Amino acid sequence: MTFEEKPEGNGSLVDENQLYLGEKHQAKEKPIANGKAKLSARQEANAKCDLPRKSLHTYIWQEVQRHNQETDQWLVINRKVYDVTGWADRHPGGRQVLNHYAGEDATDVFRAMHPDPDIVRLYLKPLLIGELAPEEPNQERNKNSQLVEDFQELRRTLETMNMFNANLGFFFLHLAQVLILEALAWVIVWHFGSGWLITIFISFLLVVAQAQGSFLQHDMGHLSIFKKSKWNHLMQTFVMAHLKGLSAKWWNNRHFQHHVKTNIYPKDPDIDVGPLFVIGELQPVKYGKKKIKYIDYEKQHLYFCTVGAALLMPVYFNLDSILVMYRSRDWEDIAWVSSFYIRYFITFGPFYGIFGTMVLIYLVKLLESPWIAYVTQMSHTAMKMSKEENRDWFSTQVLATCNVEQSLFNDWFTGHLNFQIEHHLFPTMPRHNYHKVAPLVKSLCAKHGLQYVNKPILKAFGDILRALKKSAALWMDAYYRHPETCCKCA
Repeated sequence: MTFEEKPEGNGSLVDENQLYLGEKHQAKEKPIANGKAKLSARQEANAKCDLPRKSLHTYIWQEVQRHNQETDQWLVINRKVYDVTGWADRHPGGRQVLNHYAGEDATDVFRAMHPDPDIVRLYLKPLLIGELAPEEPNQERNKNSQLVEDFQELRRTLETMNMFNANLGFFFLHLAQVLILEALAWVIVWHFGSGWLITIFISFLLVVAQAQGSFLQHDMGHLSIFKKSKWNHLMQTFVMAHLKGLSAKWWNNRHFQHHVKTNIYPKDPDIDVGPLFVIGELQPVKYGKKKIKYIDYEKQHLYFCTVGAALLMPVYFNLDSILVMYRSRDWEDIAWVSSFYIRYFITFGPFYGIFGTMVLIYLVKLLESPWIAYVTQMSHTAMKMSKEENRDWFSTQVLATCNVEQSLFNDWFTGHLNFQIEHHLFPTMPRHNYHKVAPLVKSLCAKHGLQYVNKPILKAFGDILRALKKSAALWMDAYYRHPETCCKCA
């Protein structure tokens, strides 16, 4: 591929849709003094690529690792050193994703998060500032080089087996499932009326549609299902915003951080849930030492069962999504999310009225919420949580995730997120292939002495509560027994 050609494919960092996002970002800036708009991201990258480049500098790992600040970000991909400081604000996956890997080797995470790296190289080339010195290892010295090489070989094997090719029919069947359930709910109300029993029944249908819609948009956020990335983006936006009423961009920003630094505090937003809960081993002690007690954390496992899981979707996620859209003034996203409410008012308003339709919307979200909460938390809450340890990609994901035993029900109920280990190692792999690669991943874990955790689904649900109780005990010990400390000391 040459840089003069128009790239084809669907990269999750800089594909056609994301190039559009970058150009949109530039368009919002003020014009320069001569009155011309700034070059688009694509034009700027092409212009830089045409400039003559001096011979590359060589760096040792110690020097690269010093550039790990928000205002000074270097990273290494395939032994090449890139300065991404100026690009970070335009990164479609969010600047935090790049900042989380500043000063580190990002080879495996780069490959994991981008279905077609050739497209991203269009942007990498002008950011290239050097390469590792010949005597330097491929990764930081604290990493297991043999494990890294074995994992990279596994990925190459899976690529030759076409495990990253998506079955378009599979995902259209799931989309059809969601649309049929929603249409069926309307037909039932139209035919039988809006009595209590009918309302309960259609709420159940809509809850299933909403939950399966969550899993489907999750697929669209990761995968290269369509050849043209704009269709992938449009489909994710349609499912997430129009069918579920949440911002797709908000979700992507959070979710990409979760994937690149899973269970790393405070880089993973999914575990930085204070002050609502304290989880892991670090956050409870931190809150305890600072005498922070927003709720009675001793009973947080009970709050999770009765209140927390139920309010995750209708309150926490909805408010966070709205806040992000408002702060960014993203009118396109706001319009898409508004279409969700407009559709509900048009569909169910004639039967329930405005107030009744709003009650129906939040009743469905309230009932869906525990489903999503348990499915998403069962694979991470009871696993290793730590501060940044700069582990290799394979170890980081295996230690922070677990699987739930496969069955037809578990696969459907969780949207195949019962294969979280495989999903986290290979985020761009379509979920219908997880079960095929699981034995190979398990074998690599055994070779390097890493535990491949696979649980029954009820045990996985129970481990959420047991983990919350364990974290509560750590908070209590720090809160009641630790001497009073000031915030600066803590």
